[in-house]
Amino acid sequence: MNNQLPVSILPVPFDWGAGRRGAAAGPEAVLHAGVIRRLQQLGYRVQLRSEDCLPNTSADRRTAMQLKHWGRVLTINEAIAQEVRSIAAEGLFPLTIGGDHSIALGTIAGAAASRKRLGVIWIDAHGDLNTPETTPSGNIHGMSLAAAIGLGDSRFTGIGGYSPKLAPERIVLVGARELDDGEKKRIRELNITCFTMHEIDRYGMGHVMEEAIRIASADADGVHVSFDIDSVDPGEAPGTGTPVRGGLNYREAHLAMEMLHEAGVVTSADVVEVNPLLDNGQRTARLAVELIASLAGERIL
Repeated sequence: MNNQLPVSILPVPFDWGAGRRGAAAGPEAVLHAGVIRRLQQLGYRVQLRSEDCLPNTSADRRTAMQLKHWGRVLTINEAIAQEVRSIAAEGLFPLTIGGDHSIALGTIAGAAASRKRLGVIWIDAHGDLNTPETTPSGNIHGMSLAAAIGLGDSRFTGIGGYSPKLAPERIVLVGARELDDGEKKRIRELNITCFTMHEIDRYGMGHVMEEAIRIASADADGVHVSFDIDSVDPGEAPGTGTPVRGGLNYREAHLAMEMLHEAGVVTSADVVEVNPLLDNGQRTARLAVELIASLAGERIL
């Protein structure tokens, strides 16, 4: 992010891609925690996209055992893709605030519509590389990255008609520590770079992020950052629906965002899975705002 480029915030109050309700309240919590004011203090011009641009999916009952609530997920993500594409075409930085991680189906499709060699840095405790054939839950927020590569149900691999089909060699997972068997196999088969917490412990967050940025941006015309708040240890970020012990600590999470800003390669981002219903006060929402500020260039000194 560069403060010469105005930011357009797209709030997506949607949580039907997850197994637990509550992340739909995440955008309001992050906005209430002061994300607009924080960005303005850093010199950004900020536009708040109205939620009215997104469809009401409450009446959609289409679902399946291995693709739960697929109708709602598909409808919302087609609209997200269109909005993100429009934001980028207007010369603004698309910052989407979720919502569960199924909304990355739309954010990546919209970003990839104008960037044919998009790299992705996926900061998450999970891989989200399942398909209907491998999913243990049927929750689509665990399939969003796989669909962006072109794997899974064809309705989701071609969201918005953009068919992003990300190149696996420009995808980097950071902070993974809970991967399903099908995801492990897919990571190995596609040779996707995955820095688990083991690599972060062993080599340090600075080295991991240097490599992540190098790999995702190689021969790319932009990098999308997808930050799931459950990448952070639940001791720091309790307000999320799929917490896993042993995650990024406070400074590791900030260092990741600071280095992404310094690299100057990030062209769009989403921050997802803040669930205020599970939070301790506004602790997780405030952390999300702080991390967005670090991505936007805020420093200690």
